[in-house]
Amino acid sequence: MQVHLATAACLVIAGMFFVLFPVVRPFFDESSIQGAREFASNQWVIAHCLGIGGFILLSLGFLGLYLHLRDTRVERWALWGFVLCLVGAGLTLPFFGAEAFGLQIIGSAAVNQNNAALIPLVNQVRFGPGIAFIVSGLLCVAASTIVMAAVVWKSQALPKWSGIPLAAGFAVYIPQLQGDPSFQVIRIGVGILILVGCCWLAWGMVRRLPTIPVE
Repeated sequence: MQVHLATAACLVIAGMFFVLFPVVRPFFDESSIQGAREFASNQWVIAHCLGIGGFILLSLGFLGLYLHLRDTRVERWALWGFVLCLVGAGLTLPFFGAEAFGLQIIGSAAVNQNNAALIPLVNQVRFGPGIAFIVSGLLCVAASTIVMAAVVWKSQALPKWSGIPLAAGFAVYIPQLQGDPSFQVIRIGVGILILVGCCWLAWGMVRRLPTIPVE
């Protein structure tokens, strides 16, 4: 029972982190020295650490969903959903680390040297080999949420619609990953959709905790 409560809490906190990530993240003109100052800021690092925490906690939450559904007829697909989420988070996190700490170093160097010529290094980090990691990782996470939504729908062990908001949020997660200030509201909206899905699933898990037989 403690594991189910802990993993349900992980889902709720993950959802909160996915909202806070675009709230805390600064949005700015990334081609200027002022943009370099934003890359170098602690706010930039904290925001991306919230994103990292969100993916880690989402994986732990999906472990709880699998444990909640393992005695149902959809147990095998619930396992697939958890594994896809775990693999997806693992592939995504290196890119988030590069964004958080690599771009902060580039920004600091550009500011300290007052050299805007260093700023193009940002895109070399983003669109180098690491781009394959985050694209494949986010596709795996999106696939995992879709699988889990289908599993929840069929399981009769959780509210039927509770997996839909989370799947919808991650289905559009890649297209909304833009740094343009006009995308901040969109990204916060997607984060709120993910939070709603996480909270709904967590509530379903807590509402129908497995019973322990009395001997």
